[in-house]
Amino acid sequence: MNNQKEKFLWEHYYTKEELIVNIPNKSLYNYMMDLTKDFANLPALNYFGKKINYSVFWNYIDKCARSLKYLGIKEKDVVTICMPNTPEAVITFFAINKIGAIVNMIHPLSAEEEIKEYLIKTKSKLIIVLNQFYNKVKNIIKETSVKKVIIASPSDFMPIILNTAYNITKGRKQEKPQNNNLYIFWKDFMKLSNYYEGDIEAKVSKDDVAVILHSGGTTGIPKSIELANKSIIGVNEQAKVFFPEAEVGDSLLLVIPIFHCLGLVVGMFIPICRGATCILVPEFNAKRFDKLLFKYQPNFLLGVPTLFEALLQNEHLKDADLSYLKCLVCGGDSLSSKRNEIINNFLKDHNSKGKIIQGYGMTETTGPVTFGTHGSNKLGSVGIPLPGNIVRIIDPKTKKEVKPNEVGEICIHSFVVMNGYLNDKRSTEKVLEDYVDGRKYIHTGDLGYMDEDGVIYYVQRIKRIIISSGYNVYPEYIEKVLKDNKYIKDACVVGVPHPYKKEVAKAFIILNDGLEETYTIKKEIMDYAEKNLAHYMLPREYIFKKEFPKTKMAKTDYRALTDELLKK
Repeated sequence: MNNQKEKFLWEHYYTKEELIVNIPNKSLYNYMMDLTKDFANLPALNYFGKKINYSVFWNYIDKCARSLKYLGIKEKDVVTICMPNTPEAVITFFAINKIGAIVNMIHPLSAEEEIKEYLIKTKSKLIIVLNQFYNKVKNIIKETSVKKVIIASPSDFMPIILNTAYNITKGRKQEKPQNNNLYIFWKDFMKLSNYYEGDIEAKVSKDDVAVILHSGGTTGIPKSIELANKSIIGVNEQAKVFFPEAEVGDSLLLVIPIFHCLGLVVGMFIPICRGATCILVPEFNAKRFDKLLFKYQPNFLLGVPTLFEALLQNEHLKDADLSYLKCLVCGGDSLSSKRNEIINNFLKDHNSKGKIIQGYGMTETTGPVTFGTHGSNKLGSVGIPLPGNIVRIIDPKTKKEVKPNEVGEICIHSFVVMNGYLNDKRSTEKVLEDYVDGRKYIHTGDLGYMDEDGVIYYVQRIKRIIISSGYNVYPEYIEKVLKDNKYIKDACVVGVPHPYKKEVAKAFIILNDGLEETYTIKKEIMDYAEKNLAHYMLPREYIFKKEFPKTKMAKTDYRALTDELLKK
């Protein structure tokens, strides 16, 4: 039985009113519309300097929804968005939700086979993809249930001068399919709205699945995570507490891609719902970071540690005035106490009153579960549980809660927790377990501790995940793919430090008996990996060995292999 009177260590940071979170029974679309009805003349999106006001944004969503209905998309159907941060991606996201369908977000740099697998697994009926990734889609699309492919261009929403320049330089180099029964261009797709006159808005419950995101899950094997409307709405309700500095008319520079949970929820959904301008950056270049800041002067920055390293290292920002920055949020990976302090000093020296704030969360929890808010931003910590979230530190062996300052597994109960893994009841039940308090908690697979004030500190992963530029890279998955290659007998992937990406993957390879390392074999293995792995998963180096060191349990000793690299 739930103990409603139970007091938690972190509650003293909040007022009684702040601890109450009410989630309306609405779709993401309806929720957004209700909150933004007074912002018609304010810019919702900014794309390469072209501003799209809320009234125009609403109209685009309506047209997109009608076009989707014209193509036969029904409630509960799955529509895939395989796009970087562009207006088409944001518009389509809300349009899909408006008609009661489900959004499936795919990383556009995913390998062909990954894209095919995600489309088949989700039974997607339609996909929108950027023209530069058309080649990947054309090779696999007929093996899926997709009935229509919408082709968008980065130039569709660019200002006229940039649009012309793009099409002269990059655009003309892109292979273009012909409009036919399978392919249609974005602008032609939007015109279909003129031919649909029926109802487009569906009745959606807050408990209905709104989005499917793909991640490694807590097991390290790729999972498809179902997030309900209530989970994403819930994070925005919590944002009233963890973004108190946010005001109508503010802006956020969206560098983290929206196929990433943090980018989708905190970077896109929350700013739009709060009357802020979402500055869309489809491709981030660290060397040009200064130009983005000078041009847009955003009030909020959301990024992985790599982004903030770029802030420190950009020589053009040495004497820059950054007084417009109110808050910097670091997610996707932890930032060391030392780097956190250095960045805060950098901001202070550049006239910003903002500080970098860290939080903790995962895709299965719709992003942030804890946040360094209300003075809880102790150096090295990830803050306190947000209102409505309960965090317990559990001994992985005894399943009992440990005392303050003792390390255990971080376990979470909240309305932000996923509905489950798509078509994987067994894995869902494995990570979502009932606790003695009668609540269901997700076991994160991460180790941490809570101090006597209720502040959470992240320690390390239980499983060996590599974090590269903020992306989770799962060695077991890469090994599985590599072992399917005809030349490879065994593979072991480890993460090693990198000055910019933080970590990169390197692969140890044992060839099949009788084979020797040659240029041809190595080249074919690398080509195979590029076809079957997302770009950010690709090993930086391939090292050939005759045998691997073993543990006492006769398993490959990946720690020994890691040490071997570090000693070089």
